[in-house]
Amino acid sequence: MQALWLAFDNFAGKGISVGIILKFLWYTTLIVAPQALPIGVLLSSIMTLGSLSENYEFAAAKSAGVSLQRMVRPIVFLAIFLSGINFLFLNYVYPYAMLKQLNMKVNIKKKQPAIALVAGGFNTEIPNFQIKFKEKYGEDDNLLKEVMIYDLSSKKGNNKIITAKRGEILSEEGSRYMTLVLKDGHYFEHHLKNGASLKEREKMPASYADFDEYTISIDISSFSDDNIDDLKYTKNFNMLSLAQLKDTLPTMKQSYDDFIASRAKNLFLSIDIEDLYQYPDSLVNNELSLNILDNFDLREKQNIILTATSKLERTINNNNSNKETLKNKRKYLNLYDIEFYNRVAFSLSCLLLFFIGAPLGSIIRKGGMGLPMILAIAIYVLYFFSNTFGRNLAEESSLTAITGSWLSVFLMLPLAITLTVRAAKDKGLFDINSFLAPIKNSIKNLFSKKEKTTE
Repeated sequence: MQALWLAFDNFAGKGISVGIILKFLWYTTLIVAPQALPIGVLLSSIMTLGSLSENYEFAAAKSAGVSLQRMVRPIVFLAIFLSGINFLFLNYVYPYAMLKQLNMKVNIKKKQPAIALVAGGFNTEIPNFQIKFKEKYGEDDNLLKEVMIYDLSSKKGNNKIITAKRGEILSEEGSRYMTLVLKDGHYFEHHLKNGASLKEREKMPASYADFDEYTISIDISSFSDDNIDDLKYTKNFNMLSLAQLKDTLPTMKQSYDDFIASRAKNLFLSIDIEDLYQYPDSLVNNELSLNILDNFDLREKQNIILTATSKLERTINNNNSNKETLKNKRKYLNLYDIEFYNRVAFSLSCLLLFFIGAPLGSIIRKGGMGLPMILAIAIYVLYFFSNTFGRNLAEESSLTAITGSWLSVFLMLPLAITLTVRAAKDKGLFDINSFLAPIKNSIKNLFSKKEKTTE
């Protein structure tokens, strides 16, 4: 529900038709369904088995010779079936929903440019204009603070600059114009003539003025020609099925390896390492000093040091400039790699959380919506947090993709096994006596030994 309300809040009251909003919310529902199913299994298993234990129905079944394992066996098969459904959903429905939602979001922003404007940086989506503002506020998010606009419509660079303390966006659905009403601002334009020389451009006049209100009408007709269902982005990692990811990954890894090999080759050539052993040892002049610089005079030494320093600095700067590119390429590859393994790992979450919720419900012996709801939310938050944490570490190459994707399973599996074993043996959640008994026995043995020594 939180995801739906956030999606609805982004587009409600922005001049977008109800049909488009409902379609967008439908895609959002399909995206969050694989996350909602595991917590539904967890909560229902805690509530169901907790209610059976609370009403002593497990005790009645056991007295009739029916074991706990036999009673929950049909539910286990149901959990396995739901995990299979979750896998099919993640592999087919989720990529389709991501494909449609992302492209719809982009196309909606093109239909309503006011939505595309983001505070804090220059917005370049609107043709011939660069718009920056500090904050967007108001009931319809159409009021702006501290606006700066570069008008590039003359195709002569940033020669027309408009700043204002406040602004308002006015646009109607289907209109080819978006109107910006600026208030309490300043206008500056540097007049340039085509073909003018540098000295002439320096002498060109400029006009500037302060204004209380200034209106700009921006033609967005070319910006709004696209259909709302057009698909321009189709290759994102979360838009591909497992089979498509499997086909895409080898090509991406080969491209990444080729980039590393290319950079290594350039480094090899830049330091002239192949010339170090160009001559055989038999041709070495033994009269030369082993300290290479001692074989040259002062001026030549300076030239050699300057050349070496310059080449070294160039190599370091070149490597530093390529470092960020290499990091981004690796991170981009990791996203596809993580998505491949996470599809399988997350689909097993229904089965894993069932083996946590079912024994936990039989142990706490509490049904209803109170305590089971709190436990279900706490356990799922722990599972989801560990899953996100592992994916983020894998994205930064701190963990391998398979380890990061399966980290939540590795962490929660011991808990599931422990709770299942304790529930099967009809033990409580925490058996304090089992922890205190060894301590009591050791204390008793210690005092008994002291008494024997004193006697």
